[in-house]
Amino acid sequence: MTASGPSLRLLPRVDDENRFFWTGGADGRLRFQRCAVCAHFVHPPAPRCPFCLADGLRPEPVSGRALVESFTVNHQQWIPGSDPYIVAWVSIVEQPDVRLTTNLVGVEPDDLRVGMEVVVEFEQQDDVYLPLFRPTSAPS
Repeated sequence: MTASGPSLRLLPRVDDENRFFWTGGADGRLRFQRCAVCAHFVHPPAPRCPFCLADGLRPEPVSGRALVESFTVNHQQWIPGSDPYIVAWVSIVEQPDVRLTTNLVGVEPDDLRVGMEVVVEFEQQDDVYLPLFRPTSAPS
């Protein structure tokens, strides 16, 4: 988990429906809603399960491991100290149809590849913990 100083990142609007997701990083755990009836993970947060329509969704921690599905490398420095700025789409290993748009950190653009194994780490900004992902191992 990382805590950094002032940032130009736009923070999400935290409400009762998504608070568990944006504050879960306080204990280093990535959480998604999970249906108590059919056991599917649901993201983004919803009032009902889109698979079985049950309303028994509860936050549940996942391993924090994911695979890179797609990425782009931005050389325009949008956030100071973030050159280059890597935006990725990752799928969690527990349920690959649950995906996050996130930033990849701790990796050089030339080492990126689709299918790369990554793990979550959190950047704290105020009371929000932004899930970022870094490679699980050195590039091969």
